[in-house]
This record gives sequence, C-alpha cells and structure tokens, in this order.
Amino acid sequence: MTGLTVRDLKVVFDGFVAVGGVDLDVPAGDVRFIIGPNGAGKTTLVDAITGLARATGTVTFDGQELLGRKVHRIARLGVGRTFQNSTVFEELTVLQNLDIAAGWHRGPLTLLRRRTSIPPRVQAALETIRLTAVRDQLAGTLPHGQKQWLEIGMLLVQDAKLFLLDEPVAGMSHEERDATGELLGELSRDHTVVVIEHDMDFLRRFARTVTVMHAGRILSEGTVAEVQADPRVQEVYLGHSVEA
Repeated sequence: MTGLTVRDLKVVFDGFVAVGGVDLDVPAGDVRFIIGPNGAGKTTLVDAITGLARATGTVTFDGQELLGRKVHRIARLGVGRTFQNSTVFEELTVLQNLDIAAGWHRGPLTLLRRRTSIPPRVQAALETIRLTAVRDQLAGTLPHGQKQWLEIGMLLVQDAKLFLLDEPVAGMSHEERDATGELLGELSRDHTVVVIEHDMDFLRRFARTVTVMHAGRILSEGTVAEVQADPRVQEVYLGHSVEA
C-alpha cells in the first residue's frame, strides 16, 4: 500500500480561497496530525480528499487519483472518514451498525434478530475497537468515546485503508483519549491515519508527524518537537488558549 499524495490542491468558495495550493505527503502507516487555528482549511482539505468539496490539483491514494470521483467511489477505493458529530445508527445495536457498514444484505426482519454467528471481519473489528462486550447494546446508549470507536469499526469492516478522523477525541474522558491513542497506533500497522485535532496534549503523545495549516496553506511540518520549535507556529498560536 502506498500513502496519500496531495499536489497543488486548491478549494475556492465564491472567490474565497479556503485551501490555497497545498502539497502533502502522508506515507503508508503514518499517524499524521493536522492542526491549525479555526479557519485554517483543515476540514476543507479533508472534504476535498473525500469528494465533498470541489477542488483542483491532484490527490492520489494507493496509486489511484481521487479528485473528480463521486464520494461513494472514493470510499470504495479505501478512503474512510469520520465527522465531528457521530453518524452511527443510534436505534440499532453495535453489531447491527457493523453489519450494515459491512454491506451484509440482510432484510429488515433478519436484521432485528439476534444472529447465531458473526462474520470474521466484523468480529475482528469488534475486538480492535474494544466493543465486543457491548456488541448487543444500542449504539445510542454508548458513551461518546465508544460511539467514536464504533465509527472507526464501521470503516474497518468497509475495508478502509486510509482513515481521515475529524477531532476523534473531542469530548472524551482522559481514559477514552488514552485508549483512542492506542487504537490509532494499532490501526497504523495496516492503515494510514490522518487526524484533525485541537487537543495538543493528545497530539504530543500520539502523533508521529504533524502538519500545521494556516490561512489555507501549510505553515510547518515535521515531528512534534520540530513543529513546536518553529517560530512561525509559535506566532500563529500566540494569544490562543492552546500551545503548539
């Protein structure tokens, strides 16, 4: 598997340049954090990669060009994405959510019955996301952190290879953040992980490389230590409540 390559990516809304010529390389197996102030273009960048925002330039993943494809076709190429707000089916169980994501064509009646066996990739996803013990629990009753893990599991059973996660630890407890960081490391063994994040403590502990965006462009890249030492990053965050 090759990584994610972005070249001269531009997104313009009614004359406003939201993303202005971004070049980005995320090697396979990386855990890349993308940070920056509000309005830096982080989410718009991910929107462009996943087909939700019209863009120019080139975006390739695993040797396939993504720009110009429909959202569902990009997903079929192994690109998975989560949003800040949970998109799980809250009235269904954890297992039923994974079943639907896996594309198992069960009718409405059979979907509501307790199954006698679980497909291997669904079972593997349950174990990876640490939800085996609550597989028959309604997704709507899960704590926030477990809902985020379920979304990751739904991408796993869809055979996603690239995970684009938008603030996955927002609203999580300290213990949930730690478990999520460990999960990202496990995912990176066979996947490429890109995380949009504002939690600087979480970044320092679990990021392998960091990209800092500002005003639609890349300001700095490198290890956590390199980015923190960059005077340009310090200037951008000067006066903000977080430290980069």
